[in-house]
Amino acid sequence: MTGSDQKADLHRYLQAAREALLWKLDGLGERDVRRPLTPTGTNLLGLVKHVASVELGYFGETFGRPSSEQLPWLAEDAEPNADMWATADESRDQIVGLYRSVWAHSDATINELALDAVGRVPWWPSDRGEVTLHRVLVHMIAETERHGGHADIVRELIDGAVGLRDGNENMAPGDEAWWEDYRNRLERVAQQAAQR
Repeated sequence: MTGSDQKADLHRYLQAAREALLWKLDGLGERDVRRPLTPTGTNLLGLVKHVASVELGYFGETFGRPSSEQLPWLAEDAEPNADMWATADESRDQIVGLYRSVWAHSDATINELALDAVGRVPWWPSDRGEVTLHRVLVHMIAETERHGGHADIVRELIDGAVGLRDGNENMAPGDEAWWEDYRNRLERVAQQAAQR
């Protein structure tokens, strides 16, 4: 290491992933943030709701730091996948507000515990349920980035918007015609490969 603060580095990556996920909602109406655009129903607001729920569990219950947030979609009698979509009664503001509240709760856990602090993930198999804060941070970064990738694709399907985060598209330069030519070339290559 070059003297950097490992916990601060991990926390910064988690925060960047959180913000990128929320950025995918910007500029969209209520229908678009809820539209299921894959056969399994993946939608932007549902991804935020899911990641908020998961993060609350990992930085809360795992370390004996439960939150006062009530998540009825995680109750035993909730329907399957209830954390992956928002009902018509759950507004975007409510879900985003929940996610930001979860950040505050998680950040308190991260700030107050050492990286080697031990917790137990109750929903993991008992033989590997004991974890450190370091492991949970890495796991939540991976989880948030994974769902951020899903959000990237869903957002592109909605309105063509792409990019890593506001002010950093992280995409090859090209106008609409360039991207259409590029995609057509990839389609031709796929067809050629299939014919071999």
